[in-house]
Parts: sequence; C-alpha cells; structure tokens
Amino acid sequence: MAKQTTAQPVIRKSGFDFLQTLKKNNHRDWFNAHKEKYQQEQEQLELFAEALLRELNKHDEIETPSGKKSLHRIYRDIRFSSDKTPYKTNWSGNFKRATKFRRGGYYFHLEAGNSYLAGGFWAPNAQDLKRIRDEIAFDAGPLRKILKSKTFTATFGALTGEQVKTTPKGFDAGHEAIDLLRYKQYLLIRRFSDKEVLSDQFLATASETFKNMRPFFDYMSEVLTTDTNGLLMS
Repeated sequence: MAKQTTAQPVIRKSGFDFLQTLKKNNHRDWFNAHKEKYQQEQEQLELFAEALLRELNKHDEIETPSGKKSLHRIYRDIRFSSDKTPYKTNWSGNFKRATKFRRGGYYFHLEAGNSYLAGGFWAPNAQDLKRIRDEIAFDAGPLRKILKSKTFTATFGALTGEQVKTTPKGFDAGHEAIDLLRYKQYLLIRRFSDKEVLSDQFLATASETFKNMRPFFDYMSEVLTTDTNGLLMS
C-alpha cells in the first residue's frame, strides 16, 4: 500500500484576491460585511506560518511560539498617518530568533505583485550600529566574504538598507570599507513573483531563503554579543 503524504500548506490565490478587493473597498462597512471571508483566508495563512515555523526550527531556534503569533494585524495604525484607510492590503509576519545571542529576525510580506522575504536589522540602536561599524572598520574582510558568496548573491543579490549620504561620525571618508560603513540598516531581501508565491514549493523556498541568511546572522550575532576585544558581553 502506498504511503500517503500530507500536503504542505500553501498561499492561496483567493488570499491575494481578497486583498485586491479590499484595496478597492478599504472601509469598515465592506470589511465587516466580508469578515467571514477574511477569517477563512487568515486561517489558511496561519497554517502556512505554522509550517514555516516548523521548517525554521530545523535550522535555527525561534522564540516566536506559533505561526499565529508571527502574523501582523491587518488593522493599520492611522493615528499619525495621513493615510486613513483602516486596513493593510498585504499579509505579513515575522519570526524572532531565540535568546540574546541570536540576533536578526525573519520577515515575510505577501501581496499580489509585491511579495518578498526579508531579514536583518531594520532599526539598530545607536550602540549596536556603532559596534557593527567599529568591527567593519577594523576588518571588513569577513563580512565581504559573506556578501560575495555564491549562495548570498544568488539568493539576495546584495546587501540593502538606508545609508547616510556623507560619512558616519568618527570614521574616515577615505576608509576602504566606507561603502559598508555608510549603512544605517542591514537588510537582506528576496522578491518573488505571484506564480512563485502561489506554487506548492513556496514553503520550501521560503525556508531555504531564510536559511541562506544564517552566515550573515551568525556574523552579526558574534559582533553584537562581544566587545571589540572579542570578549562576551554581559
């Protein structure tokens, strides 16, 4: 008797269709009238996020307790925004790595025509940013090796993130690693077509994409948990 296999959760086209219709009807009356449909799509997304969490825990340790807990709310915070539409028109979520010794995090954004997986350091505090820059200034070689590796370039292309326009305070404009020292954010992003996202292979692809962030995360984690002498910080 053939062994039966359980189908992996997928991102459904109906989830994208719901978001596209929401974009055209972004108000509470429409959303409340279609809340059952929203809940159905949200439940499917929870199944996918739970399966992705299981995959992540095969090659990393994740603090986020469940796929459901990883998901971001669809309700927008409009208190300080000029855009008063009440709902997001994408599915998104993030996974936090476990313990203070594993730095960096995983993020997913799913939206028709604008889907991507990302990770890294979106808003490092001043202390962390200074520590990263000091390490790069001392020896940029280890980081450059990671960023130039075949796996990294094939998956993410290049490091991205906001940069200062001139020179960071305390560093020489002529430093050989000034291109890396200018970063204020350190982000890894991989974009996907709708066809790729809706494929039954997307779960495996997402897991592999996040796994390919590990050399970068391991480097940053070591830097951010040790001082300039390489001693573990308390």
